[in-house]
Amino acid sequence: MTKTELHITELGHRGDGIALTAAGPVYVPGALPGETVLADVQDGRAAEYRLTKESPDRITPQCRHFQLCGGCTVQHLDEGPYLAWKRDLVAKALTGRGIDHPVQPVIAETTGSRRRAVFSAARAGRAILFGYHEAASNRLVDIAECPVLEPAIVRALIDLKRVSAILLPKKGEMRVTVLATTAGLDVAIDKADRGYAKKIADVSMIAASADWARLSVNGEVLLEVRPPALDIGGTPVVPPPGGFVQATRRAEAALAELVFAGLGASKTVADLFSGSGTFALRIAKKAKVDAVEGDAAALKALDAAIRRTQGLKPVTLTRRDLFRSPLIKEDLDRFDAVVFDPPRAGAHAQAVQLAASNVNIVVAVSCNPATLARDLRILIDGGYALQTVTPVDQFLFSPHIEVVAVLTKETGDGARRTG
Repeated sequence: MTKTELHITELGHRGDGIALTAAGPVYVPGALPGETVLADVQDGRAAEYRLTKESPDRITPQCRHFQLCGGCTVQHLDEGPYLAWKRDLVAKALTGRGIDHPVQPVIAETTGSRRRAVFSAARAGRAILFGYHEAASNRLVDIAECPVLEPAIVRALIDLKRVSAILLPKKGEMRVTVLATTAGLDVAIDKADRGYAKKIADVSMIAASADWARLSVNGEVLLEVRPPALDIGGTPVVPPPGGFVQATRRAEAALAELVFAGLGASKTVADLFSGSGTFALRIAKKAKVDAVEGDAAALKALDAAIRRTQGLKPVTLTRRDLFRSPLIKEDLDRFDAVVFDPPRAGAHAQAVQLAASNVNIVVAVSCNPATLARDLRILIDGGYALQTVTPVDQFLFSPHIEVVAVLTKETGDGARRTG
């Protein structure tokens, strides 16, 4: 096959270098803007290539698994250009929806900070593979390190693999979610062998020896030495096994600070897609909160935390599927402000209802700039003015970025409403 010389001009939204050619864009995994490569091109991608001109922004990756593991796509890019690229991901998503608004500098994260990891485990003959998938592949990378994770999780990799060897089914993959809490590791295993009950003693012995706080298998808590609590703004919260929490402590605090600042002096707040209370527990220190969430286990964890905490304003808990049954205008108009933090799919149905409401302030939190931009467009078209957009990089070295956007309802003359 004839080699093609490609000049990389930009970094795509997935972290691939992009070369513009007469036949269209060619995506080059691992290449950086300003670099030149000689490549075998197949279907718009460089199958194999040789780097002939290197970017001054290229640095030595920290992890031995880089480029094989699909978790980190831009570990080889220097910090300044890396943060600029992340900021640009948000800006491009906004402009793609016709939203012209400045994006604040990215609040950066550091290595060794990721407190939650989701691993996969599988059999490969007699071997056990434990780690992450290769990029765009079902193949697993058997990892020995991960620089983005908190050290406590990295130290547990050997024991996690030992437990996986015992619980893995003969076919298929097993999912292992690990959370570093104030009490130790919380390990939740899903899709384990159906006969795991016969192996409880063996896995419990490993978990106890490793001093894990809790071990759950297929939704059943097998061992709880200590409640695996997280410190949510000074309130201890025990999330459900494998439940969603913000990926890093520092990013969570940054997101909460941005949300808190956006709410201003609001006295009644709806926290939609509240989870186990990342924002609700903090907001309740100064305002009445209605926390709405579809997951019963998350609401149960939030309820337990509220009952253990003194000095909070009233908090109402409602279980509701906001995708199918969003709060309507009449529900929303009771509140001074609304916070929403949906999954990656965004909050389209809820945004439509918010756009028709008279809520003074809306704070949108999202881990997907594309769906966030879609929802912001709906709100802006409904009479909201975008005030601030701030990215928070809690997904280090990956194409993912968290964002907080603050909007206010305008009066007919374009002024901000105050009450």
